[in-house]
Amino acid sequence: MDKNKLIFRIITGLLSIMMVLSASMYFFQHDVIAETFDTLGYPGYIVYPLAVAKCLGVLALWLSPSKAIKEWAYAGFFFDFVLALAAHMSVGDGQFVPAIIALILLAVSYFYYKKQN
Repeated sequence: MDKNKLIFRIITGLLSIMMVLSASMYFFQHDVIAETFDTLGYPGYIVYPLAVAKCLGVLALWLSPSKAIKEWAYAGFFFDFVLALAAHMSVGDGQFVPAIIALILLAVSYFYYKKQN
């Protein structure tokens, strides 16, 4: 297997695991997550749609034959992570590290995705 493809798969796999675990928390611990969203200044009703969007984004990264859909998935994740980082930093709860890790994983995944194509 090509080195670039291996790096892409590993990094995208780690990013996907983060997103699926996050979405599962949104589904199974909805009350806790909705309260956290409220603390961050976001309405609690976006928890379920965001969880669905994360799952669809992961599917798009792995299964979509369309480059445009993959680009939109990367863009959606980028905005999600940047807004999460900004929200956590603005309230000063110290929970911004996962957003930074996700942004780094996303950037590396995107770089190697573009390098393959």
